[in-house]
Amino acid sequence: MIYLTRVENFNAAHKLSNPAWSDEKNEAVFGKCANVNWHGHNYELHVTIKGNPDPDTGFVFNAKILGEIIKNEVIEKIDHRNLNMDVAFMAGKFTSAENLAIGIWDQLAPHLPASVQLHSIKLYETPRIYVEYFGTHSGL
Repeated sequence: MIYLTRVENFNAAHKLSNPAWSDEKNEAVFGKCANVNWHGHNYELHVTIKGNPDPDTGFVFNAKILGEIIKNEVIEKIDHRNLNMDVAFMAGKFTSAENLAIGIWDQLAPHLPASVQLHSIKLYETPRIYVEYFGTHSGL
């Protein structure tokens, strides 16, 4: 089994707040991330797929085509957008990095060929904070 990772970048804004909580509690829990005027991140996205090399090409999957799938199904929908307001696949969901990684997985998985499997989504929110998702969740 070979693992292939494609790295992409995007910028997006969001706000973390629980509407059932007071402004004070949201600020206590989420800090600057609960800013009423939003805040943004320069995200780094690592998409890892796995499979066996094709005997004719030596590729698990063509990295250029993987990049096009990521661009079409994810980047075009979230780059320079407000995750809370502009991104259909995040509608009604808490826009944490964790939930965003799950949403990205759900966007990509149906568009990959049967010859490979999506292995993981690694999403860096900052250079020091990232989440990894391996495809098992019980709803958002």
